[in-house]
Amino acid sequence: MQPPPLDQTITFVRPKLNFSGKWLIILPFALFLLIGIFSSFYTISPESVAVVQRFGKFKEVAEPGLHFKLPYGIDTAITVPVRRQLKLEFGFSTPLATNPDQNSDSPELERDMVTGDLNAAQVEWIVQYSISSPKEYLFHFRNPGSTLRDLTESVVCEVIGDRTVDEVLTIGRTEIETEALLRLKGILEKLDMGVTAEQIQLKNVHPPGPVQRSFDEVNRAQQEREQMINEANGEYNRVIPKAKGLADQRISGADGFAVQRINEAEGDVARFKELLLQYDKAPAITKQRLYLETMNEVLPQLGSKIIIDEDAKQFLPLLNLK
Repeated sequence: MQPPPLDQTITFVRPKLNFSGKWLIILPFALFLLIGIFSSFYTISPESVAVVQRFGKFKEVAEPGLHFKLPYGIDTAITVPVRRQLKLEFGFSTPLATNPDQNSDSPELERDMVTGDLNAAQVEWIVQYSISSPKEYLFHFRNPGSTLRDLTESVVCEVIGDRTVDEVLTIGRTEIETEALLRLKGILEKLDMGVTAEQIQLKNVHPPGPVQRSFDEVNRAQQEREQMINEANGEYNRVIPKAKGLADQRISGADGFAVQRINEAEGDVARFKELLLQYDKAPAITKQRLYLETMNEVLPQLGSKIIIDEDAKQFLPLLNLK
């Protein structure tokens, strides 16, 4: 089969070219409309708000939900997580962090610090904060995240620089956290950053590597000393109160015995005076009565003993041997 002439071929193709030209005009216009429609709506998650700008100027703060905005870059919406607690890490980094300002590019430089007694320490800490005003957070500072990191690092270095290395490593951690948080809150309030610092927490704090072993030995000795002191205090608290209680018990018993003896003596004196009065009235009768009362108390205590007159020659008939 022979191909058609060249003029027929051109005539056959020309109508298709005219039909495609219409779509070359319609398709970009339809694509432009679709882009405008899809870019006119945006959704905000429940933990965030959106700062809306029109031609770069602040317009409003949009709450969570579905919202409309002018397309083609006329309106822009920047999402700010105001209902979520954010975190900054210093001296270390957690992989896959959602906050772009959470980690530093060189955390090993952040943890090296000098204490007030000119010793070195490696300190790792975190700062937990929240965004209280999204408008101030975005527009008062060019880079609010990095600014907050610099402020926090400056405050913590200043506080640690006022402490000894022993306080930083052991007993002064809580005071350092509290004082650094108060200072950071004061600075943020003056700068009006739209950020609220909620907590500063020291994580791993240890001396530099070359002296790590020596510091561990010192800490171990201090812990052993504290343990021995606590054991001694426990033994003291167990023995001393018991001894004091026993001493008080014996003193109370002695006081009671003294009162008893005094009362008995006073009773004996009163009884003797009464007997003396009766004896002065009737000496013979009183003497006989005292003799009989005494025998009545003494004889029952003799048991089976028999008392006879020394002039008696025999006493067997006197006994009942049946």
